[in-house]
Amino acid sequence: MLYGTKGTMQVDYEERIDFNRMRKQRVQRIKDAMAKTDFSCLLLFATENKRYATSTAVASPEVDNMGRYAIVPRDGEPYIFGFGSEAAAEKLNCPWIADRAYPAHTTMFGALPAAWKTHLDNFEADLKMVMEQNGIDPKDPIGVDIIDGELLTELQARGYTLGNGQEVMLQAREIKTDDEILVMMNAAATVDAAFYQMARALHPGVRENELQGIAANELHRLGGQWAINIQMTSGTRTHPHPHLSSDRLIQPGDLVFADIVTLMNGYHTCYYRTLCCGEPTQKAKDVYKSAYEMILAGIEQCKVGNTTADVVNAWPKCDHWGFKNQGESFGLAFAHGLGVGLWERPMIERSFSIDHPVELKEGMVIAIETYDGEGHIGARIEDELVITKDGPLVFSKFPRHELIACPIL
Repeated sequence: MLYGTKGTMQVDYEERIDFNRMRKQRVQRIKDAMAKTDFSCLLLFATENKRYATSTAVASPEVDNMGRYAIVPRDGEPYIFGFGSEAAAEKLNCPWIADRAYPAHTTMFGALPAAWKTHLDNFEADLKMVMEQNGIDPKDPIGVDIIDGELLTELQARGYTLGNGQEVMLQAREIKTDDEILVMMNAAATVDAAFYQMARALHPGVRENELQGIAANELHRLGGQWAINIQMTSGTRTHPHPHLSSDRLIQPGDLVFADIVTLMNGYHTCYYRTLCCGEPTQKAKDVYKSAYEMILAGIEQCKVGNTTADVVNAWPKCDHWGFKNQGESFGLAFAHGLGVGLWERPMIERSFSIDHPVELKEGMVIAIETYDGEGHIGARIEDELVITKDGPLVFSKFPRHELIACPIL
């Protein structure tokens, strides 16, 4: 199933993404990872963990993170506690969790004062209900991913023992299933299309934020849930890399790079390309070529049996970019696991990968990104790939073998 994308509709004439299979496999991976701990259950607030565990979602990440929660018993099935009427919709539309969908009782990011107590009592009642239904002793440790200060201190005051549940989830999410990989390939294809629309619209006088809007429209048109981050940087803003967009008007000869992070069926993209408004200078071509050769060197090392140290050893050290230490150049030659979370395992950067090499395994999905710059000209490239038994399979398809000049006329 890993040779490329398929259609996104349901059809009877070929096998495509099997979401029921994906749901079951994800829950099993959580259980396998939790079995290595002494946690009685996981209490999950992070958007990506709830999506992975329960296959439920709401529209806004601001509502999602601390406005709803999931509980995954060690020996039971996941529960979702949603935002008000969300629970009623899930009982109607989500048969895999319909009998374990309830309204949430949260602190609303601490906006409900602890002194009011009622919401905290209701939250504890939710927790106790799950424990009672699954034979869990309240004295047993609970794994938590993220939590607000009010709820953290209150649970500890009420005698609950909390531990690092994020470690469990990151272990579970490290290796992707075939269905997850196909979802991510489809998501990357929408970014291919967004870069095409961006290239068509690139001309003198268009603003960075206008290009953001054009890309976001295409992502949503093709089924994206959230256009999380379309980081557009142009001209004299490209070096040093500011990691920020603006309303700058693009001029002839400008390099323009964009990082497109979108969410499709719960899975992230993280994918850079650099374009030129009109004909590039030789200096711009040279800077781009350096970033391109750097990413190829890293991709070549992304194979089964190698380690993250092999990848960073293919890249230059901080002084290449004119910095005195690795902290200052952090992220300029960088790779990270990708999935329901933007940053998953393995994490690959010279700051830690030399001292703590991690073995690369089949089924890891990695976003790999490189950068170079000189004067006020910078170029950034990022690819998405899956490690297969035959080597790295890059599935970010928008051309990057040479700097693309977008014609002015």
